[in-house]
Amino acid sequence: MNAFGLMDRYLARNILVSTLAVWAVLLGFDVIGAFATEMNSVGKGNYTISHAALYVFFTIPRRLYVLFPYVAVIGSLLGLGRLAGGSELTVMRAVGISKLRIGLGALIALGSLTVLMMINMESIAPASEQHSESILNEAKSNKVIMARYSGMWAREGKIFLNAHSGGEKMVGNALTIELQGVRLFEINDDGKLVSLTTANTALRVEKGWQLTSVERTDFKQSEALITKQAQLFWPSGLDKKALESALFRGGFVSSKELLNNITYLERNHLDAARYVSVYWERWFYPINVLALCLATLPFAFSSLRSGGFGKRLFFGIVIGIGFLIVQRLFVDLSDVYRFDVRLALLLPPLMLMGLSFFLFRRLR
Repeated sequence: MNAFGLMDRYLARNILVSTLAVWAVLLGFDVIGAFATEMNSVGKGNYTISHAALYVFFTIPRRLYVLFPYVAVIGSLLGLGRLAGGSELTVMRAVGISKLRIGLGALIALGSLTVLMMINMESIAPASEQHSESILNEAKSNKVIMARYSGMWAREGKIFLNAHSGGEKMVGNALTIELQGVRLFEINDDGKLVSLTTANTALRVEKGWQLTSVERTDFKQSEALITKQAQLFWPSGLDKKALESALFRGGFVSSKELLNNITYLERNHLDAARYVSVYWERWFYPINVLALCLATLPFAFSSLRSGGFGKRLFFGIVIGIGFLIVQRLFVDLSDVYRFDVRLALLLPPLMLMGLSFFLFRRLR
């Protein structure tokens, strides 16, 4: 039993070393590419090289999370392939360790890293991504747009906007933005509050916003004057792309925040499909990692023994990219044909697991 435990730790250590090495290389290429892309924006507004470096740095937790499933499959292929090439897997089989046991041992390290990535996505990554978007928007625009836990905040001259939530809305044939739970704070040059305007919704229209169910409070020296209107047009040039970034932040928020947004949008009869898809992708993340890693086992006991680094890397890339394409296709089909996105996310890993089991049985 102690020998088996030692073998498990040896397998886990080999897979962990290979995975971390692949992770470092892919993350390095990803960060360099992102920094090169940001260099094209240097000079816009107050955006400098320092802003670009900080922005890319704070996106690293998110990049680690996104890359990990593909890092895991390549790392496990390289780790198991190295053991197979050195006949170490054959020795393990000779002392009575089954192929299934070897496979489970290889998944120990990857399972622990998967748990760390899920914790990262619920804590460090959302806060870091939020900070990176704040750096980007504040430097590129004078209309400071950022997302906080109290909702979305934006600045238009002396007016500060706060919205509880919002999303895209189709008006006629055009796609626009609608905000809910809107408050407009008007500040004078002395920093004093001049007026407070609240509205149920704010719809982005040409050259401004159309507010509904409006209540405006003007603060005078000795009184507060309250007026109510069914609608009010607010002229504003808030940037649409920056607003979308602040509202959605690429889906890189915690599951709790995603669920809150879904509930709010559905309660107000707005399209929440974008958030629903990201929310369930979060829960299927460990299943995807498991399916991808299981897909490497048949190759570890057959073709990888006679292949080199290039062959293993090729198999890893094909499996990872192929799985990504198939799952994205299923998710898009669920959006078109209106079937449950959970089914679309479940079918690809089940198909990959079924194929892996079939190939594994043939090897036996």
